[in-house]
Amino acid sequence: MGAGPQALIDGGLVSRLEQRGHSVRRVVIDAPVGQWRAEIRTAFDLAKALAVSIRTARSASRFPLVLSGNCSVALGVCAALGAETNVVWADAHGDFNTPETTIGGFLDGMALATLTGHCWKQLASQIPGFSSMREDHVWLLGARDLDPLELEALSRSAIHRLSAQSINAASAAHVADALAPSAPLYLHFDVDVLDPSAGRANTFATPDGVTPDDLAAFYESLAARVPPAAITVSAYDPEVDADGMARESVFRVLDRLL
Repeated sequence: MGAGPQALIDGGLVSRLEQRGHSVRRVVIDAPVGQWRAEIRTAFDLAKALAVSIRTARSASRFPLVLSGNCSVALGVCAALGAETNVVWADAHGDFNTPETTIGGFLDGMALATLTGHCWKQLASQIPGFSSMREDHVWLLGARDLDPLELEALSRSAIHRLSAQSINAASAAHVADALAPSAPLYLHFDVDVLDPSAGRANTFATPDGVTPDDLAAFYESLAARVPPAAITVSAYDPEVDADGMARESVFRVLDRLL
């Protein structure tokens, strides 16, 4: 999935944006050089650098579109946007595990739990400007592949959930009406929220996802009411997407959204 951002760019994302009148400036954020790369610390190092970069972009009146291999970049995005941010998180997975609940031990499966203050608090606090997000400011879209204890935690939380089958323009209007007023909106688009019939996004893709057209209609309707302050696209694995269908599905969604 770490190869995903470059694959989307090589596949024509920048040129598509430019053809639609957008002025694109690329900024590549990598882990600090000269340090031992450990999965946990490196993820937070990247979030730190991203928070600074997003603040710089926004101060120059540029819009942050973040391409990432994993979901933990959301920590950097929200650190830059502020603690009251409305988060609309589209993902086949809940990303709401903690070290105590996870079965697979995958750090990326803890991204939303970290964002809402349930784990990795010390490392998250080192990201400039980071504060835990309010659960009731979070909408989780299309999550269907959940670990047992993760599902229990989500059920106890104040996070709002929409099934993949209920994601459309009408539900976007409902979400827009329920967003905290005057707070920035962050859209997190994990590509495996899409149904594999639209292309296999990664090895974690699972059936019964949302169609690209329905997700695009949701995003388009939501953005027309509440323009987003930042967007991430994450977890695209070009090796799994041998026929390029998933990449084209991502482009279809972004075409409508942007």
